[in-house]
Amino acid sequence: MKNNLKTRYEARAKIIKAMAHPSRLLIIEELNKREHCVGELTEMIGDDASTVSKHLSVLKNAGLVSDDKRGNSIFYSLRVPCILQFIGCVEDVISANVKEQKAVLKCCK
Repeated sequence: MKNNLKTRYEARAKIIKAMAHPSRLLIIEELNKREHCVGELTEMIGDDASTVSKHLSVLKNAGLVSDDKRGNSIFYSLRVPCILQFIGCVEDVISANVKEQKAVLKCCK
């Protein structure tokens, strides 16, 4: 694989890897609704603040979220709402898989 092509695929993989955790997917969906601080996200997820901060750091390093410090609080927002189209596509794959599995089960009964 050529270097520039490899770099492109590595960049894509970094973004997908950053999203590859249930809590991070929840964070992405919640930040699509509005910005949140760590405390709010901590309550939603049910983890401790340090774990949620680590998830936010991973998402920020991948370029998916941005932060804005206001006083003693840091508010996070979704940088690229179009990422939800990818998540929607993942939902379509899940639905297609369920339909396929139902068809297999019908054949086997």
